[in-house]
Amino acid sequence: MSPGVPRAGAGQGAAAAVQLLVTLSFLPSVVEAQVTGVLDDCLCDIDSIDNFNTFKIFPKIKKLQERDYFRYYKVNLKRPCPFWAEDGHCSIKDCHVEPCPESKIPVGIKAGNSNKYSKVANNTKELEDCEQASKLGAINSTLSNQSKEAFIDWARYDDSQDHFCELDDERSPAAQYVDLLLNPERYTGYKGSSAWRVWNSIYEENCFKPRSVYRPLNPLAPSRGEDDGESFYTWLEGLCLEKRVFYKLISGLHASINLHLCANYLLEETWGKPSWGPNMKEFKRRFDPVETKGEGPRRLKNLYFLYLIELRALSKVAPYFERSIVDLYTGNVQEDADTKTLLLNIFQDTKSFPMHFDEKSMFAGDKKGAKSLKEEFRLHFKNISRIMDCVGCDKCRLWGKLQTQGLGTALKILFSEKEIQKLPENSPSKGFQLTRQEIVALLNAFGRLSTSIRELQNFKVLLQHSRDTSTV
Repeated sequence: MSPGVPRAGAGQGAAAAVQLLVTLSFLPSVVEAQVTGVLDDCLCDIDSIDNFNTFKIFPKIKKLQERDYFRYYKVNLKRPCPFWAEDGHCSIKDCHVEPCPESKIPVGIKAGNSNKYSKVANNTKELEDCEQASKLGAINSTLSNQSKEAFIDWARYDDSQDHFCELDDERSPAAQYVDLLLNPERYTGYKGSSAWRVWNSIYEENCFKPRSVYRPLNPLAPSRGEDDGESFYTWLEGLCLEKRVFYKLISGLHASINLHLCANYLLEETWGKPSWGPNMKEFKRRFDPVETKGEGPRRLKNLYFLYLIELRALSKVAPYFERSIVDLYTGNVQEDADTKTLLLNIFQDTKSFPMHFDEKSMFAGDKKGAKSLKEEFRLHFKNISRIMDCVGCDKCRLWGKLQTQGLGTALKILFSEKEIQKLPENSPSKGFQLTRQEIVALLNAFGRLSTSIRELQNFKVLLQHSRDTSTV
C-alpha cells in the first residue's frame, strides 16, 4: 500500500555504485545499534523477541498458515470507498487477486454459518433460524416483515458492539474466497497519490492527532528547520498511554507492511517470468536512520511493540480454542485434528513468553472516563478498517483488510478477558464469540508480523554481507 520507488536504472554510473556500497557498509551497524534495547511502554527487550520468534514461533506459524483452515479467507474486495471518490483500481497485473473457485474450497469451510467450529455446528444453522423465528413470533405475532428485519438488524448491531473492525458480510454475493498462499503479499508497483492518501488519512484523521502537529517526513508539513520530528514525539509522549499505544500499533502495522514489500520486491522480469526477492535499496529508503532522519528505527521498534500486543492476545484467547467444541472444521478429520494440535502448541509457546505486555494498564482510570476512552479507541480503529476499502490495489487491499482485521480481533480479545474466562466447555458462548473470518485473520496477521521480524534479521545479514564484500 505504501508508495514505492522505481528500480535504479543501469546508467547511474560507477560513482553512484561506489557511494551505495559505502552507505550499505555503514547501514548494518547503525540499524542494529538503534533497533535494540527495551521497548517503551513495556518491559520487553528486542533481542528476547528476536530469539523467541526465530526459534519458537516462526517455524510453527508458517506451517499453520499452510493448513486449509487458515489459507482460505473470505473477503469482499468490491466494497466502495466510504470516504472519497475512488481513483479507479490499479491496472498493474501484480495488483490482481485471483479468487478461489468454489470447487477448490474444502466442503467444511463453505458449508454452514460463519461461526462454525465443528461438524455439529455446521448442522445447527436451520435449528438456529427456527429458534430465531420463534423468538420473533413470541415478541409480537403482529410484527410486520419490515419490523422483523429491523429487529434482526438491532440484534446484529448488538453483536457488533465488541468489534474493532468493520467486518465484511460473508453472505454478500461480492464476497469471495481467496487462497492466501496463491496471492502472497509483496511489492506490486502500487504507489503515488492514491496509496499516500490512504495512509495519510489513517494517520491524520484517526490517530488522535491535532492538525497543528505534523508527523515526521510528512511532505505537507511546513519547513521546521532541524526539528526532525522532535516536536511530534514531544506531543506523543504527552498523550495518555492508550493514545500512545494506538499510534504505535498503526505505525508498527505500516512498518510491517513496508518490510514485506522490501523483502518481496520485483527485481527483474525476463521472458514473462518475474523474479522476486529482497531489495536492499528500498529497505534503506524506508528504514535507514540517515535517510529517514531517525524515523526508520522508531518505526521498526513499533513493529516489535505490535508483535507483543498480538502475542499477548493469542496467549489470552487460548482457553477459547482449548475447548472440545472447537474443531477448526474443514471436513478432513485427520487434518483438522493436526491443525488444532499445531494451533494449541503455538498457544502453549505464547503463554511461555516471560515478558508480555500488560493490557490491564490500559483503560484503568475512573470507570466512566475509561469506558468513554475505550469506545473512542474502538471507533477510531473501526474507521481505519473502513479506510482499507479505499485502497486501489486489490492485492494490497486484501492484505490490508486481513491484517487490520487481525489486529482488531486481537484488541477485541484483550478487552474481553472476563467473557473468555466464563466460556462454557461444550457449547458456544453468547458473551464472547469469534467468527471463522476473525480466526483466520488473527493467525495470519500474527504470521505476517512473525515474518516481518524474520525478514528484518535477513536484511541485517544481507547488509552485513554487503559490508564485508565492499571491504575486500
